[in-house]
Amino acid sequence: MPAHSKAQQRAAGAALAAKRGEIKPEDLQGASREMFDDMTEDQLEELASTRHEGLPEKLDD
Repeated sequence: MPAHSKAQQRAAGAALAAKRGEIKPEDLQGASREMFDDMTEDQLEELASTRHEGLPEKLDD
């Protein structure tokens, strides 16, 4: 499942870094913290690897 926005892609990248031990999970906040708690490393890698071209910065609610 590809990311739907640049913000989602970056949040997944931060959560993935925490899963891999590159940053402390305590440093995560918001969406990246939820992703860290709820998703597997494989799911996060798939979201984080989405290309930025053509993605909006954020999705409208």
